[in-house]
Amino acid sequence: MPLRNGIGEQVIGLRVGSDPDDQREQGHMNTIQRCKATLLATLGLTLAMASATANAGPREQAKRMHDRLAGVPPTEAVLNAMETAIAGGNAERAAQIAMQNDAFYDVTLKNFVTPWTNRDGDVFAPLNDYTATVIGMVRDEVPFNQVLSADIVYVADTSLGLPGYSMTDNRLYEELESRALPLQAALVRTTQSAVTDLPANATAGVMTSRAAAEAFFIAGTNRAMFRWTLLNHLCDDLEQVKDVTRPPDRIRQDVTRSPGGDSRLFLNNCIGCHSVMDPMAQAFAYYNFNEETGRIEYSAGAVHPKYFNNDANFPFGFRTPDDAWENRMRQGRNALLGWDESLPGQGNGAKSMGQELANSAEFAQCQARKVFRNVCLREPVDAADRAELGNMVISLTTGGYNLKQSFAEAATYCIGD
Repeated sequence: MPLRNGIGEQVIGLRVGSDPDDQREQGHMNTIQRCKATLLATLGLTLAMASATANAGPREQAKRMHDRLAGVPPTEAVLNAMETAIAGGNAERAAQIAMQNDAFYDVTLKNFVTPWTNRDGDVFAPLNDYTATVIGMVRDEVPFNQVLSADIVYVADTSLGLPGYSMTDNRLYEELESRALPLQAALVRTTQSAVTDLPANATAGVMTSRAAAEAFFIAGTNRAMFRWTLLNHLCDDLEQVKDVTRPPDRIRQDVTRSPGGDSRLFLNNCIGCHSVMDPMAQAFAYYNFNEETGRIEYSAGAVHPKYFNNDANFPFGFRTPDDAWENRMRQGRNALLGWDESLPGQGNGAKSMGQELANSAEFAQCQARKVFRNVCLREPVDAADRAELGNMVISLTTGGYNLKQSFAEAATYCIGD
C-alpha cells in the first residue's frame, strides 16, 4: 500500500520489507518524516514570531522602531519617551525621537545615499559632498525636490578645524568621516557658488557636486549624468523609459544609424533610448570633470568637445550648438511619469532640467519607495503596502517634500513588522 504523508500527497509507493532495498526505503521514509518534523517546527516558530510581533507592546515596538531608524539600541530614557509616545497613539513622534540619534545621519542616511554617488552603487564609498548635502537637506527639512537644482552644498563647521571645501579633492569629507564626527552637528549649509567657481545659475544641486561630476561627467559624452540621475532619483533606467515613437532629430552624430550594418537595430532599439536621453543630456553641454586637475569645469557658452566625439559615425546627426534641453518624455508612453504642467518642459542648463525631473510624480514616488524599502526592509507587497506608499507620496508632495517625515511615516507603518 502506498505511503502517504500527513496532507494526502503520495510519497513512496513501494512496500517495505526486510531486504537491503527495503531497508533503504525505510531510511528514506525516516528522512522524510524528519524533514516533515523540521518543517512543521520551523513553521510553528515562524507563526509564533509573527504572533509575538503582532502582539508586541509599545515598548517592544519602540525598540524595533529605533533599531530600524538608527541601527543602534536606544538609551533607557529614549526608549521610555518613545514608549510613551506610541502608547499615547503618536508613533510618528516616537520616530522623530529615534531620528535624533546621531547614527540616523552617520549610518542610516549615509548608507541610504552613498550608492547614488558612484556608478557601482557602492554603499561603502567614502563620505563626499553629494552624500553630505543630502544628509544635511534631510536634517534641515529642506524641500527635497530642490536636490537636483538648488545652489546648495553642506560643508563642515569651521570650528572643527577641518580642511575647507576643495574643488580638487575629497579630503574634507574623508577627514570628517575618519574622525567619526557626528554629521548631525558637524554639517553646515552653504552654496556651491560660494565655495566653487560655478556661477549660481550653473549650480544644480547634487548633479553639480564634485562627487557626481567625478562619477558621471568624467570622459564619455555626459549622457551618464542623465542616466544615473534618472536611475537614482526617478527609479527608472533607460530601458524603462525608452520610447521608439519619439522623433530622432536630436540624436547626436556619434550614434550610428546602422549598428553592425543593420538599420533595424537602430530603429527598433537604439532610437528608443537616445531620442529620450540626448535632448535632455544637452543640458550638460558646458560641463566636464577634468581628471588631471580633479575638478568640475564649466564653460558658459562653449559646448565641451566631448559632445562631438565620433561625429563621423553619422555626420547628418544632431550637432550640439548649446545647452538647450527638451523633455520629449512629456508625450508618448512616458507622459505617465507625471510631469509638472506649470513648468515649460524645456530650457537651458542643468538647473532647469533638474527642476523638471524633481517635480515629476515619478520623482516623489521614487523617494517614497526608497524610504519604505529602507525602513521596512522589504518592497511593498500587498494592497495595504501600496496604499501606504500612495499616502507617503501625497504627504511628500503636499508637505513641502520633507524626506525626514517620510522616514517617520514608514517607521510608523512598519511598526508591527
